[in-house]
Amino acid sequence: MALPRRRPAPRESGFAAHRAGVELLLESYRAIPASATVRLAKKTSNLFRARAASTAPGLDVSGLTSVVTVNPQDRTADVAGMCTYEDLVAATLPYGLAPFVVPQLKTITLGGAVTGLGIESTSFRNGLPHESVLEIDILTGSGTVVTATPDGENSDLFWGFPNSYGTLGYSTRLKIQLEPVLPYVELRHLRFHDLDVMQATMDDIVRDRSYEGTPVHYLDGVVFTPEESYLTLGVQSAAPGPVSEYHAGSEIYYRSIQQKTTDRLTIADYLWRWDTDWFWCSRAFGTQNPKIRRFWPKKYRRSSFYWKLIALDRKYDIADRLEARKGNPPRERVVQDIEVPIENTASFLRWFLTEIPIEPLWLCPLRLREPAPPGADAARPWPLYPLEPKRTYVNVGFWSSVPITPGEPDGAANRAIEKKVTDFDGHKSLYSDAFYSEAEFSELYGGERLAELKKRYDPDSRLLDLYSKAVQGK
Repeated sequence: MALPRRRPAPRESGFAAHRAGVELLLESYRAIPASATVRLAKKTSNLFRARAASTAPGLDVSGLTSVVTVNPQDRTADVAGMCTYEDLVAATLPYGLAPFVVPQLKTITLGGAVTGLGIESTSFRNGLPHESVLEIDILTGSGTVVTATPDGENSDLFWGFPNSYGTLGYSTRLKIQLEPVLPYVELRHLRFHDLDVMQATMDDIVRDRSYEGTPVHYLDGVVFTPEESYLTLGVQSAAPGPVSEYHAGSEIYYRSIQQKTTDRLTIADYLWRWDTDWFWCSRAFGTQNPKIRRFWPKKYRRSSFYWKLIALDRKYDIADRLEARKGNPPRERVVQDIEVPIENTASFLRWFLTEIPIEPLWLCPLRLREPAPPGADAARPWPLYPLEPKRTYVNVGFWSSVPITPGEPDGAANRAIEKKVTDFDGHKSLYSDAFYSEAEFSELYGGERLAELKKRYDPDSRLLDLYSKAVQGK
């Protein structure tokens, strides 16, 4: 199956609509009282941490949700900040192109992945989403839109923007690199009975970008128990043939990893393989029960719908009420993605599987891209999430809840995880609950560098600071 090709839309029409969207955004900024914190007027989010309610009007980003233009000749795209990866991929695949990194969930926005943290199975060779950004337009706290590039006038903002979570501004347009892709992805699932062997094999694949002489284009993994873990190796292919369709049928992708040694998907279905069941989290809603799945509309088998169910649970405290009826204690939400150096991965996993009753766990290796763009700090190119160049890390994702033990402090499990991640020289993403002290947070997430950027680009503190937003939930 060849990917269909199409002629790009006229460049001017896309940019004209984008400029109108920016004007709408600026009008909404001017309507926010000077005493109010500037926030997005956005109803949906992929954040799991609590957010304080606000009665002030928010930024209108309704005109910033599209792909502005795709340039297949130089393999780039100009994209509005609130464009979802679902829409972005739909615009690039007809050209045989895809973003360098496509986060796992369809409704993650490009701007969100860049100002937060996005990762996927290309990250062992392509790094993180912000590393394929060439330039970015940002609405700063002062109400002006500036263009940031790696070595231009606002280069400090370019390097400091990732992991700032809207505390330095909001992206209105991003110009990103794209890479060629083939129509299919052939998968191989490798089972391991020992976490150290799995870690060593992953390290070899990341270093060589191949396994047993075959190139590896995609790499991630799943851990079910210390004695059952898997690495999934993906290879692009143009050869036609039968494919699995997890988005439409009764089969569940993560279970197929235990059941098959090889598999084959279209490139689109591969990119969204985790979205159909929100990795494995759809089991909380009964969707994986064959009797329920048969009648669950296919259009609702997607992360955005499960998010709505989560919102209802939060609003009405449904899960804890059900647990109470069973005589069980309430539960602590443990929804996190962390990174540890690859040499510490097996040790962290053994600790986690012993201390935290959550499984499965997702694994995704990553390395910062080399060479870094001009203007990068060789030792710490991205200061608000300071991963080391030339070092391999492994993202470990775990998304569930654990029973609250009476007498334990609030967030006991999350606090224990934070401490262990720091002990193992790692970091964690800030999209969910965090419990760091202000001093520890400053040391881990930008410290003085962030304060300098806030002073220059948000001099009147119209935007929240990162600690207030990520830890205090303001």
